[in-house]
Amino acid sequence: MSWAGKLLRVNLTKGTVTPEPLNMDWARAYLGSRGLAAKYLTSEIDPKVDPLSPDNKIIWATGPLTGTMASTGGRYTVSTKSPLTGAIACSNSGGYWGAELKMAGWDMVIFEGRSDKPVYLYINDDLAELRDASHLWGKSVWETEELIKKGLQDPLTRVSSIGKAGEVGVLYAAVVNDLHRAAGRSGVGTVMGSKNLKAIAVRGTKGVGNIRDPKAFMRVTKEKKQILHDNPVTGQGLPTYGTQVLMNVINEVGALPTRNHRDNQFEGAKDISAEAMATPRKTDGKPQLVTNQACFGCTIACGRISKIDQTHFTVANKPQYWGASGGLEYEAAWALGAANGVNDLECLQYATMICNEQGIDPISFGATVGAVMELYDLGILTKEQIGIEAPFGSAAALAFLVEETAQGRGFGKEVGLGSKRLTEKYGRPDLSMSSKGQEFPAYDGRGIQGIGLAYATSNRGGCHLRGYTIASEVLGIPVKTDPLSTEGKPELVKAFQDATAAFDSSGLCVFTTFAWGLTDLAPQLQAAIGEEFTTEELEKIGERIWNLEREFNNAAGFTAKDDSLPPRLLTEPCKTGPTRGKVNELAKMLPHYYEVRGWDAEGRPTAQTRARLGL
Repeated sequence: MSWAGKLLRVNLTKGTVTPEPLNMDWARAYLGSRGLAAKYLTSEIDPKVDPLSPDNKIIWATGPLTGTMASTGGRYTVSTKSPLTGAIACSNSGGYWGAELKMAGWDMVIFEGRSDKPVYLYINDDLAELRDASHLWGKSVWETEELIKKGLQDPLTRVSSIGKAGEVGVLYAAVVNDLHRAAGRSGVGTVMGSKNLKAIAVRGTKGVGNIRDPKAFMRVTKEKKQILHDNPVTGQGLPTYGTQVLMNVINEVGALPTRNHRDNQFEGAKDISAEAMATPRKTDGKPQLVTNQACFGCTIACGRISKIDQTHFTVANKPQYWGASGGLEYEAAWALGAANGVNDLECLQYATMICNEQGIDPISFGATVGAVMELYDLGILTKEQIGIEAPFGSAAALAFLVEETAQGRGFGKEVGLGSKRLTEKYGRPDLSMSSKGQEFPAYDGRGIQGIGLAYATSNRGGCHLRGYTIASEVLGIPVKTDPLSTEGKPELVKAFQDATAAFDSSGLCVFTTFAWGLTDLAPQLQAAIGEEFTTEELEKIGERIWNLEREFNNAAGFTAKDDSLPPRLLTEPCKTGPTRGKVNELAKMLPHYYEVRGWDAEGRPTAQTRARLGL
């Protein structure tokens, strides 16, 4: 079976690192990665724990297909209780770190307590020890990775770390690996920083050799890779344009949230799109986009590598940002761009580089800046308070605020609180475009009804990756549904949420679901770990994970009232385009969603649902 069968438990207070056998009953019930980490986390912490106290725990977890030859088998998750939302947090990352941990012979690492000084965990196959990180504290992700590799004299070491943002308490700080791959949302990096844990450095040379049926696994993974290759999204669109292929598409359907959701279409969308990234600049004749890049084992290669215009005001005197680095993804380009009315592509690239360098979730950051700009527009915030004029569309304000937030300076400290706390402080909580305290990504829930319901019910707060109904409502995958209709959306959202939980837990990338369904995942898991992992069983595992996360949130104090959207999405209609006049009809969808889920009217899983799922 392709689980390694063991985990590391690190007590930061005591300074101990102890191997443990993996609970295989839990592994079979929750698969791995997101699901298995959720089971360990919810079994070991009080749901009401202060997320930044030593009593909170944080878990790095791989799936059974992580590190294998399955396409996209490089994923890992970081799970904890979120300081941004107070809900369960599980953030997923690609790159090479997850595969390296698995090839060192470990499924998971659980951190508990708090170190009295900065430390990092070093893993080299069976060797695992805490080491001093005092020389790394205050360093960026980029500096940390370089210093660790030089110190170990091993350039093949993989590093998962935090930058300055996680140290200074930005509530949506990210955990970054491979320089620009990130477990980005919900403040997992903030929890890491609160524990004085700077990094985990891993070197694995064992490989993943315990596949149940190697010949069958080779055969089925080859077959499934061909499906990805032949699919127009995973075989052409994502490799060529990356996720940024969506910018003009979503704008045209009238669902691109603009200027803090005041508008639903952005007149500058074309200036910050995938096509713009590939177009030579007037200044130097070179396009921003240099090439695409793949994570471990990935045959899609949606990642972007870009170079900024060296003459741009953001970097004219900062040569450290002139090299090729991680480029704009769609969500980041939207959050840093349309959400604030900024159409300066080079400024967006600079801001995303700072987010990568210092470990910041660009979605929550950009959306919070959108709220700041609206408060400025309304005269509630002033230049003196912010430190700069901050009207919608100001590239200068965006660049200034990303620097201040990353360093925890000035008004950046307030931006680092996230939009919910910031807007509450200034008396306008309605201007936070969030659910459960986490900011929405790049789709307007008024113009795409299903995603609005998915935002409201997401276990980690506003999120598209917990149930990407955009696939069906906009792209027609696996079937086309009407984005403006509420009919069938509760069923659609539940199906996407459960399937995504299973894919996340397998160790594969959710982008494979543009071409694959659970019928494609099941035979890969069967060959790797056991015949019992049928399509039907995976559906049940996904549903079990979703309900486990829900029960944790309920115990943490969340109720049906928290399955909500801001008043703007419920009462202020879209102004332009095909979605003009639409609001999100959450009140119509939510009660039926609870019924479909097998929950009571208060959003709690019933005894029958709990029994059926073995909770």
